[in-house]
Amino acid sequence: MSAVFQAMAQYWWLVFVFGGTIGGAVRAVGAWNERRAQRSLERYRIKHETKAAIAQAESRGRVDAESVKRELARAVADHQATDDRWFAYETDLSTVLDFPMLIDMREPLTVEFHRTRSRAELLRPAGDDVSPDAVEAYRDAVHDYRAALEVAEKEARRRRRGDFDQSEQERLARAQRLLDLAGNDGASPSERQQAYARARRELDGLIDLPTAGSAELEEKLRLALESGGTDA
Repeated sequence: MSAVFQAMAQYWWLVFVFGGTIGGAVRAVGAWNERRAQRSLERYRIKHETKAAIAQAESRGRVDAESVKRELARAVADHQATDDRWFAYETDLSTVLDFPMLIDMREPLTVEFHRTRSRAELLRPAGDDVSPDAVEAYRDAVHDYRAALEVAEKEARRRRRGDFDQSEQERLARAQRLLDLAGNDGASPSERQQAYARARRELDGLIDLPTAGSAELEEKLRLALESGGTDA
């Protein structure tokens, strides 16, 4: 050990020769350590920010998915309400004759209403797992359907039977009375059947009764005839 100190004492002047190099090396090591620490901090920051971004995206995705489901549910409910509003006319054959424009396919407003109705049904999603674009297209189609029905309904109520001449209005009135009789459970099955057949003849060449309402009434008449047997 004394030899080391003796050597250091003998060659102390080398410090001035290599002092700058040694100091530079020490500073270089310090700078490298500092950069390594900064890189570690940067990697940690990036990792943390990435995790936060992923969590935020997942949360936003869940929120967006819920929003799409809510929008779809509202559109389906709106669609059903509009269908119910139309079916009230379509299945009440006597009442719809007060507003014959609603079943007159020569009328542009009636044609437009049925076109939008078909489109809304075509775009109705088959399930809950649908894209936002599909829900938006369906929602807009339902809106058009509802608006078209409102326009046609308003015009039909304004015009009522005014588009028909006197003799045609009389035929409509007779057909309406006959349909009331055909739907009367208190009448005999044969009377009801005959009334329905006469109502169809009155309307022949004038307007076509809605298919759903006609089918429903015809089924009721068939069951009445089968269960009623012969008239009392």
